[in-house]
Amino acid sequence: MNILGISGSLRKGSSNTLLLKTAAQFFEQKESEFNIFDISGIPFYNSDVENDAKPEAVVRLNDAIAQADGLIIASPEYNHSVSGVLKNTLDWVSRPAFESVLLGKPVGVLSAAMSPSGGVRGQVHLREILACTLTPVYLTPDYLLPFAHKAFDENGVLINQQALEQLKRYLNGYLLWVEGVGNV
Repeated sequence: MNILGISGSLRKGSSNTLLLKTAAQFFEQKESEFNIFDISGIPFYNSDVENDAKPEAVVRLNDAIAQADGLIIASPEYNHSVSGVLKNTLDWVSRPAFESVLLGKPVGVLSAAMSPSGGVRGQVHLREILACTLTPVYLTPDYLLPFAHKAFDENGVLINQQALEQLKRYLNGYLLWVEGVGNV
């Protein structure tokens, strides 16, 4: 199984990136390939260049998504929504409409936030965005990491054992779901 991770945060020490790094350890134990794509090189979306030669970072991301069996997106919540960089990235990879690499690609959604809600409102918006790209999202209770700034130690290790066990359950279910989606 080949899974691609995308963090909706560019911040060094991002809790969402740390969440993906924790997920990488899980996938390694399941003998699945897991790579995190760095979206920091994705330029602002511009439909004038969309039909010309796409920027190299966008081409690499499209290729990585096309080769993946599924995606895990970890997104912070900014002003009750997804981050601007994540929305911008999804705008690029959602083209051409209804024929993009997102079409039918199984996605798991995670969020980590300093708030007590754990980013739930951002997840709602992310699911709406993915719905309009015809991207199936793993239908299970949301994986939310509230008070994320307290959940990791200084080395980026998820020390909140309850959150770690919930993440393992979520990812295990996600893998089973991806296997099922791929067989349909």
